[in-house]
Amino acid sequence: MTDAALKQTVFHDLHVELGAKMVPFAGYSMPVQYPLGVMKEHLHTRAKAGLFDVSHMGQVILRGDDPAASLERLVPVSLVPLAEGRQRYALFTNEDGGILDDLMVANRGDHLFLVVNAACKEADVAHMKAGLPDCQVEVIEDRALLALQGPEAETALGAIVPAAKDMVFMDVAVVASDYGELWISRSGYTGEDGYEISVANDSAVEFAKGLLAQEGVEPIGLGARDSLRLEAGLCLYGNDIDTGTTPVEAALEWAVQKARRQGGAREGGFPGAQVILAQFESGASRRRVGILPTGRAPMRAHTQLFASETATEPMGEVTSGAFGPSIEGPMSMGYVAIDYAQTGTKIYAELRGKRVPATVADMPFRPSTYKR
Repeated sequence: MTDAALKQTVFHDLHVELGAKMVPFAGYSMPVQYPLGVMKEHLHTRAKAGLFDVSHMGQVILRGDDPAASLERLVPVSLVPLAEGRQRYALFTNEDGGILDDLMVANRGDHLFLVVNAACKEADVAHMKAGLPDCQVEVIEDRALLALQGPEAETALGAIVPAAKDMVFMDVAVVASDYGELWISRSGYTGEDGYEISVANDSAVEFAKGLLAQEGVEPIGLGARDSLRLEAGLCLYGNDIDTGTTPVEAALEWAVQKARRQGGAREGGFPGAQVILAQFESGASRRRVGILPTGRAPMRAHTQLFASETATEPMGEVTSGAFGPSIEGPMSMGYVAIDYAQTGTKIYAELRGKRVPATVADMPFRPSTYKR
């Protein structure tokens, strides 16, 4: 896609002003790094607070007589008992049990607020309009989205919105501010405490500048966002999960509550239920795992994995890999045959024509610090 064809978020000029290196991502021109550099941006987020532009993601409001019950027809997640002011991680699945997208769903009283991935948002909206004829699907076009992540995020946002300090992990709130109405969730994609904040486009740049003026807040690009989420063991849609991956294969069983499983109060009733529920009972043939390579070189996406140094056929593949600044070493996640998925299992990767040993490891690679 040419630069001229790329969409821009409302923060584009601010990114350029701040010295960002801009790259194409999901059809948008997005900052991959700032002058601080990826390594320092990553470590700054872990130590203080990082501000991320995530306005490329889709914001959707779902209305209806009972939008939570309706949405359960498209996701294997229990939404009916979700309390007002709370949100939950969810998955759109297809008839084969594969994952169409992962998303956040918030209960805001008389409607649900959804945040979906940038590359999937048009397909997700079409999927909801086709599958939920009893609901109104409203795409929000006039609001930007920022993520403020790190141990000093509470102090920084609290200076502007004092009520944010009282929120805990997965709380959502609509709060008045000097920058207009803010839609806040205490969540994010780094393994750190922090927030995601939806703000009206006409106030967004000033709000971002207000946050950047707070002590300890730096702008952070996509490069550090990727290494942060990988240290936290979090999936990137299109890399680690996709339409050919089921929630059980992806080690996302925790996202499918008992009420939606076999014998549950609202068992099945979502696309791919027969496949997914069968895997809950009998297991899957492969599983997403953490992988710690030996040496300093990361094993990156599409690296083939083998059961032994001499095996001729791969039994798995890396889906994400990077150097982890916080763990001071390389880290990967990927899929391995179920017989090799146990923590501590020694496997081999094909790197530049050589077999390099690695170890199956638990995730996250670094403990998360959410405010519970």
